[in-house]
This record gives sequence, structure tokens and C-alpha cells, in this order.
Amino acid sequence: MARLPDGALMQRAAAGLAAACADLLGRVYGRRVVLLVGSGDNGGDALYAGARLARRGAGVTAVPLAGDRVHCGGLAALRRAGGVVVHPDAAGEAVDRADLVVDGIVGIGGTGGLRAGAAPLAERAARSGAAVVAVDLPSGVEADSGEVRGDAVRADLTVTFGAHKPALLIDPAREHAGTVRLVDIGLRPELPAEPELEALQHADVAALLPAPAAESDKYRRGVVGIAAGSARYPGAAVLAVSGALRGGAGAVRYVGPAGEAVLARFPETLVSDRGPHEAGRVQAWVVGPGAGDDAGTVAEVLATDVPVLLDADGLRLAARDAVRARSAPTLMTPHAGEAAALLGVAREEVEAARLSAARELAARYGATVLLKGSTTLVADPGGGPVRVNATGTPWLATAGSGDVLSGLAGSLLAAGLAPRDAGGVAAYLHGLAGRLAAHGAPIAAHDIAETIPSAWRDVHD
Repeated sequence: MARLPDGALMQRAAAGLAAACADLLGRVYGRRVVLLVGSGDNGGDALYAGARLARRGAGVTAVPLAGDRVHCGGLAALRRAGGVVVHPDAAGEAVDRADLVVDGIVGIGGTGGLRAGAAPLAERAARSGAAVVAVDLPSGVEADSGEVRGDAVRADLTVTFGAHKPALLIDPAREHAGTVRLVDIGLRPELPAEPELEALQHADVAALLPAPAAESDKYRRGVVGIAAGSARYPGAAVLAVSGALRGGAGAVRYVGPAGEAVLARFPETLVSDRGPHEAGRVQAWVVGPGAGDDAGTVAEVLATDVPVLLDADGLRLAARDAVRARSAPTLMTPHAGEAAALLGVAREEVEAARLSAARELAARYGATVLLKGSTTLVADPGGGPVRVNATGTPWLATAGSGDVLSGLAGSLLAAGLAPRDAGGVAAYLHGLAGRLAAHGAPIAAHDIAETIPSAWRDVHD
């Protein structure tokens, strides 16, 4: 801002915001637009964008929510363009009749939920049937953490400037953002070299996926060991193996009491009933899905010198000191309930603050953590950017889905990927496979596994 003419960044943001609003409206002339305006720069962005829409024939009404504390230049521009200003107490009818409501209440500096004067109008906008567009991020969400600590705007579209904010990628705030549109306002040279978050895209995943070379054999491609299942839960073993077979490793070794069930479904699996140390050489282990109370096997796997993925019952049975003492990498894959138990907090606390929970768990256990959920997070124990994945679908919330993910991620570990990459790529493929398999209808865990090859090919297309 110090190097640019005064107001240059705001004008760039307002131009992008106005263009996004016009695209959403389809036809601007004659449309009714209401601006909910706070005292900060977000309010200025909204006012200047409103002026642009007014000059194109929209009827624009501004509602200042902070009294006289409003961006003077933006307000003057709106009035020159023919826009009108109404007091919040008289704004209800305008909101009810609006085609579009622009949320310019608070920006990235806001904390806590919406204030009392703004919350009723935001709620009224949500009920009105108007499209709601948030400026930079929905008002009432925490920009840096994705937490929502009170009332917050629910937008159909969020127009964000310069860079994505964590709140736009992490639930529960992400749920409030709707579709996100990034407007480049020239900040790229000023952005830090290392971001807070990373979100893999198709090209990133394609570059990380293992591919056999001409001289490869099944052992050079990596062998993954699966120590899972029990007499009560043999299906967990079958599903973990199903994910592992489609994850890029050359072979899958299974150890546990569900060998017959595994061979009946996947005869290519190398099955042993003599424990992990007698199963043969592997490049990574997956332990825990459906393991019941088999703490001995969990401890035996954790004592190995290869990467280990720890999931489900394994998370409950593993001692923290045993995980921290490992010389080889560990990837833990809890859902919110399991993460809460490991951290000694309520599940609701993890779900409300997913980013901090993933980071805290990684630091506490000295392991990479893949926190499963509507937005899956992958955090390394040494800090650095957290990987966030949102390729999935709510249909993935089905029994056994996590077992497939564990097998897939374990196979990628065995193929040579680092835990952070194995977790991020597995979450991406798993979510994409779930979306392709569901296509708007219920799915079972085996459907996800069977669709992983399609997701793999889709990434490379």
C-alpha cells in the first residue's frame, strides 16, 4: 500500500467484486442490490463496487452498520452514482426485496461473531432468497483459523482478494463461504514464500503419484504391510487391503486373524498369521483398523524401523511415548472423535478448531497427523504449511471409508512418499474417488476403493 497510489488496492478489489456480482446477477440493469457496510476497508470495497453496479443501472442501497464510521470516499462514490443510504432500522424491506446482498460488514481483522446490530440483517438476507456475496470472507468467521465463534454470514459466493484465507478452506468457516472466487489485486510479490496452508491440485498430485519404471518389479515398487481386522471386525482388514492394492505399491502383505476373508476377496494378497516380524520385508505398515484390543500387534509394528500409519483402534492402543520414540516416520489418521480422545478434549472442541487441533496433535505425538473430516488436514510435527483437502463429498461418511483411506495412504508410504505427501495425496484421491463413485447417490466403502483407479486416471488427464 505504501508503494501504490492511495486507494489503488481498494479500486482493484472493488472492480473484481463488481464483476463477480454482475456475473452472478446475469443482468445488472434494474436489479436491486443491498450493501451491508461496516467501518473498515471491506465496507469501502462494497461501496465502490456498489457504485460500479449503480452506474450500470442497478438500484443500490447501502446500509451503514457502524453509524458515521464508514469509508467516506466509497460512500461519496456510491451517492454520485445514484445509490441511496438507509438506516439499519429501516433496511429490512430493502433486504427482503433484494436480488443481491453484499456482505461488507467486517474483514480479516474481525474477531468473534457478528455484532448485535448486524446479525439480524444477515439472518434476514439468508431468508430473503437473495444471493449473498461476501467481501473477502464471510463476516463473523475467524480468518486465520476457520473457527466460527458466534453468528456469521452464510454466503453463496465469497470474492476474496490477493490470496485465499484459511477460513475459506477449513470448516466450519468454509461451510459459510459458498463458492470462492479469487481476485488478483497484485499482492503476489508480497506474499510469504511459505504459506500457512496448501491445497493440492490435480497437477500437484500427478507429480507426486508413484509410477513404475521399465525395470520395476513388485518389490522395487514397494511392499505395504496391513495389520488390521479381528474376529469381530474382519471387514476392516478387507477394506484396508482394498485401498492398499490400489495405492501404487507393488505388493500387499496382510497379517492378522482375517486372512481367509482377505484371500477370498483379494487372492493376490500375501497373507501370514505369524505376526508382523515374521511376515516378510515391507517398506511401510498400516496398523489399527478393526484391531479390537490387540495392543501387542500395535506395539510390534511401532517397534519397526519403517514408516507406520496408525489408524482407528491403533490410535487408542498406541502409547504416546512409543510413537514419539520412533526413528522412522509415523502418520496418524484420526477422525475428530479420536483426535479429541488423544488430546483429552471434547469432540466439539476439535470440530470447532480443526486447524489448531491438527497442529497440536502433531506436535504432541511427534507424528504427521491426517485429521479426517469434511475438510481433511495434514499437519507435520515440525510445523510448516498444513495441507488441506476438500475433494470429498458428504457421501464419504460411511462405514469403512476410513479403512480404505488408511490402506491407500499406507501403500503410498511404501511406494516412497513422505508422510505429508502420502497423507495429502491419499486424501485427495480418496475424496475424488468418493465423488466419482457417488455422483449424487449413496455409496459403500468398497465403491470408493473400486473407483480409486478412475480418480488416479482423472488426475493425470
